[in-house]
Amino acid sequence: MRVFVTGASGWIGSAVVPELIGAGHEVVGLARSDASADALVAAGADVRRGTVDDLDVLRSAAAASDGVIHLAFKHDLAFSGDFQGAADADRRAVETFGEVLAGSDRPFVIASGLLGVLPGAVATERDGHGDGAALPIAGPETRRGTAEVTLALADRGVRSAALRLPPTVHGDGDGGFVPALIAVARAKGVAGYVADGSNRWPAVHRDDAARLFRLALEKAPAGSTLHATGDDGVPIRSVAEVIGRHLGLPVASVAPQDAAGHFGWLGGFIGADSPASSELTRELLGWQPTGPGLLDDLEKGHYFH
Repeated sequence: MRVFVTGASGWIGSAVVPELIGAGHEVVGLARSDASADALVAAGADVRRGTVDDLDVLRSAAAASDGVIHLAFKHDLAFSGDFQGAADADRRAVETFGEVLAGSDRPFVIASGLLGVLPGAVATERDGHGDGAALPIAGPETRRGTAEVTLALADRGVRSAALRLPPTVHGDGDGGFVPALIAVARAKGVAGYVADGSNRWPAVHRDDAARLFRLALEKAPAGSTLHATGDDGVPIRSVAEVIGRHLGLPVASVAPQDAAGHFGWLGGFIGADSPASSELTRELLGWQPTGPGLLDDLEKGHYFH
């Protein structure tokens, strides 16, 4: 297949591209900078210059492709305080792809999220879809609503799939939640967790996530919700203990009311209890994670260099 990939030079995209090429697919990657374009060329992909705001670019690239994987999201905008702006741009891009792909039976796979799907319980692929009421258009739920927009494209002749990613897609070079948690520990002089630290986060190694995106593109049925979890739920206290040991710092609880002050922007996430299972995804696509779990990956030491 000739596959158009947004976010192709990002943390996950830079693993998805070689995974696709290694399986015999041609890749066209969206690049918004010279550095991104150079990285894609070095990986063996073709380049389409533009951003997720360039809807005409998205239309023409999707029209010329046999399938689309949409990974791009304006995380810099979201983390600077305008999550709604980032989510709105994502919704526009998905709607644009849907218009182009409608009636074609071509695959369209997007990255979605697992955090908060079913707080306090192990979420499955069947959870988090609501009751068919109006989809959210504002606030933190906007991105989940965009996943529902994607899944609904199955009724319009698109082989759509929403691949829910854990908050931690880990590996050597990760720049996400775990490095941020390590940076807070260094700055505060303590490896912290919220309350008793028993709250759980799912996790997956980046290489395993990349392989699942390829499998979803190749054979996920229309309207599939997929979970990329290697670890169903890692207690955050266990993460803090590994961080403390590697940094030679004490490990301590932070009261929930003090989380924002201690962890900064992480304070709104670090206390969440949001485990998730990928059992149905494994059965559907024959996907089996082979990379190390989060704690084993942390123990390798590369996060602390």
